[in-house]
Amino acid sequence: MQETSFFSGAITALITPFRNGKFDEDAYVALIERQIAAGVHGLVPVGTTGESATLSHEEHRHAVNLCVQTTRGRVPVVAGCGSNSTQEAIELLEHAKQVGADAALVVTPYYNRPSQAGLVAHYTALTEAVALPIILYNVPSRTACDMLPETVGELSALPNIIGLKDATGDLSRVARHRTLCLPDFVLLSGDDPSALGFIAHGGTGCISVTSNVAPVSYVEMIEHALVHRFAEAAQVNNMLADLHRQLFVEPSPAPAKWACQALGLCQADVRLPLLPLSPDGQSKLLKAMRTAGIDV
Repeated sequence: MQETSFFSGAITALITPFRNGKFDEDAYVALIERQIAAGVHGLVPVGTTGESATLSHEEHRHAVNLCVQTTRGRVPVVAGCGSNSTQEAIELLEHAKQVGADAALVVTPYYNRPSQAGLVAHYTALTEAVALPIILYNVPSRTACDMLPETVGELSALPNIIGLKDATGDLSRVARHRTLCLPDFVLLSGDDPSALGFIAHGGTGCISVTSNVAPVSYVEMIEHALVHRFAEAAQVNNMLADLHRQLFVEPSPAPAKWACQALGLCQADVRLPLLPLSPDGQSKLLKAMRTAGIDV
């Protein structure tokens, strides 16, 4: 297994670009190369930001494989492998391991709202089926299922459960997780606006949407924070603050995709039921991009 510190820092939750309704492989490869050139510490293909909910199984697997092939070991690849079916999650994990992903990001099962005991059973089944490091993902605003800190603590003792992406925005949980989990357990924010505070409370990085758009500045902010240069980190974060907010002014990842289109990186296409960013959202996001020092 990789060292858990291998999965810390500024990790980008990649968008999945489309062109004329189809997966745009060329744009995807270019986006990955841009992220690596900017110094990001890892990549997450086909997570929530990658529109995994509207990808076919074939597209999902192809995106993971292409990310691994393009990255060529330069940064870790944490493949999105979540499902509300335990068996389907196992199949996604098997594929991720087969193609060489370094770890998997596995969201709590959505819609069916399992109990805390059900969550433990779900993740236990995954660890028993596939020997691939797993980062838990708790985002109750999307899943209607909140994985409590006590459950995280219990799961952290399982083989291959190496960390947590916490998108609750509740900074008080960081200390609780630190108390309940092993010292080297990876704690990653899943909420850009509070990521700096998350690290100050003991977190080890962030799986970011903002870094799709402003990877150089985002890496700078996270690297300052990880070595406790919080004044410098805050200075960068202040520039990014409105960008963090405007990237969620409408359902994600429509704003991030529009921003990347404005930078000439890909088309802004999203799949229904998501809609493209509205003209009002575009105006607000463009202003935030310029405030963040992005030449657009």
